[in-house]
Amino acid sequence: MSDTFELKPLSAEALENAHERALHYRLLNQPRLAESICRDVLASDERHQDARITLILSLCDQFGSDGACSVPSIMALIPELTDDYDRAYYSGLVCERRAQAILDRGGPGAGVTAYEWFIDAMEHYEAAEGLRGAGNEDAILRWNTCARIVNARSDVHPPERDSGPHLLE
Repeated sequence: MSDTFELKPLSAEALENAHERALHYRLLNQPRLAESICRDVLASDERHQDARITLILSLCDQFGSDGACSVPSIMALIPELTDDYDRAYYSGLVCERRAQAILDRGGPGAGVTAYEWFIDAMEHYEAAEGLRGAGNEDAILRWNTCARIVNARSDVHPPERDSGPHLLE
């Protein structure tokens, strides 16, 4: 028999401090603690944009670990971001981090799969670039990072295109 515990809500006055703790746990490389805190903040204020962004980042930090969540579950959080730029930028970040996790894990076909994720990330970053405010070049910096990885690694390449059987004349 398993007990189910009812989660305790946070007071409105505690939300900013709790979010700061989530940021702190991300810096300490404890993304599951950061995730839990962000979920508590969002349970008290579902519109808390900073907690939603930190939740997205803490979930991405878990790529490659046992029980890590999937890209679709993270991408489901993106539409709740209220800013068009943020939706494009963080969609790119999810794809980029997934690509890097695939490369870190390695294995057959990792470079091809990572390439496709990097290309998706770069497309999102290009969309974000068109929506950015003056002086915000974060999307350009991220796009350039993806491009450098793709350019520098021979194992990161598009899938081979099979043109079908070749006939000898």
